[in-house]
Amino acid sequence: MTDDSVSASEADLWDARYRESERIWSGDPNAALVRETTELKPGTALDLGCGEGADAIWLARRGWTVTATDISRVALGRAAEHAAAAGVSGLIDFQQHDLGAGFPAGVFDLVSAQFLHSHGDMPRERILREAVQAVAPGGVLLIVGHAGRPPWAGESDQEAPLPTPGEVLDSLELPHGDWEVLVSEEHERIQNGPDGEPATRTDNTVKIRRTAG
Repeated sequence: MTDDSVSASEADLWDARYRESERIWSGDPNAALVRETTELKPGTALDLGCGEGADAIWLARRGWTVTATDISRVALGRAAEHAAAAGVSGLIDFQQHDLGAGFPAGVFDLVSAQFLHSHGDMPRERILREAVQAVAPGGVLLIVGHAGRPPWAGESDQEAPLPTPGEVLDSLELPHGDWEVLVSEEHERIQNGPDGEPATRTDNTVKIRRTAG
């Protein structure tokens, strides 16, 4: 499905990024997603910025019905191929969306935003506030992002603002009493740099549950 509000320039930027290599990401689900959702009862899930589909496929294999969105047609094409190879195509609806211009319809038991960063003008805080509205009563919103620049970043490298867990929570503008904060923390993980050498990065996780409709 193609969203009519997709920004051509932003989509072209991401398409070009994905065309740099036959595979940009590892193909493994994000560790924080696995850690924070393994114990959840499968239901409906929304994957914001699904890339090449690893998270959506992992969720589908566990019984979730997934709506997976990305701005890049190249990424979505690869994700659909990977889902077919994994035998879970019937459980994933891949949709093209520029989340800064249009948000997927519906409410979901899980909304996942994994490393939803961009070098462009993506209104991340507004998108995440829309994600709040997409969580069904009793459902979970999981936001994982970078908490600092990678060790290999040069002084001239540009990177989007990287808020703390507390700043993420504040930006969501949650109605008082309607949400339960389950996780709000920073954590370290190992990531290979451009030279293939592993390095330690700091990320943050915010996990909240909607307790009221």
